[in-house]
Amino acid sequence: MKINAKSTLQTVVLAVAVALENAGIHAVLTGGACATIHTAGGYASEDVDFILESASSQKKLDDAMGGLGFRRHRDQYFHPQTRFFVEFPSGPLGIGRDLSVKPVRKRIGPSGSAIRILSATDSCRDRLAAFYHWNDRQSLSAAVSIALKNRVEINRIRAWSAREGASERFAEFTQELARARKRRRP
Repeated sequence: MKINAKSTLQTVVLAVAVALENAGIHAVLTGGACATIHTAGGYASEDVDFILESASSQKKLDDAMGGLGFRRHRDQYFHPQTRFFVEFPSGPLGIGRDLSVKPVRKRIGPSGSAIRILSATDSCRDRLAAFYHWNDRQSLSAAVSIALKNRVEINRIRAWSAREGASERFAEFTQELARARKRRRP
């Protein structure tokens, strides 16, 4: 898969996911790029975060990314023909204190290829974690967008929020979600 100046985030995500899988590197898409996929572009991210689930040497990772035209600068990978960059935040895969996160396979792009990604519920929790812990209002908006466009397990999010000590913040999320749903009605 070729990356060029017209490549969308979805194209970059798919190319990287396939290259990693072909190299035997198990990774899960998380963060803002995951939110972008779950909101069908309603949220925009320029960074692509994959959490590695298997041990991999730096050389193996550099080779997989280099095969797509990416070059590493410190801990980020840049491609000369796209604004999107790729990072591999340290694992394990988790959201807040929850380390029992299980990725799903989601078909994306025109080819319908499946990638390993956080579920919509977990992507919503991921964005809420940024809101809860760093007061990131943009992440609150992303969580609302994810919940508007997908079926999320709201009771699971509520229980997780309580374990994170963020019940008041969860109430703010549900208020924003209710307002957004109201604005969508004719």
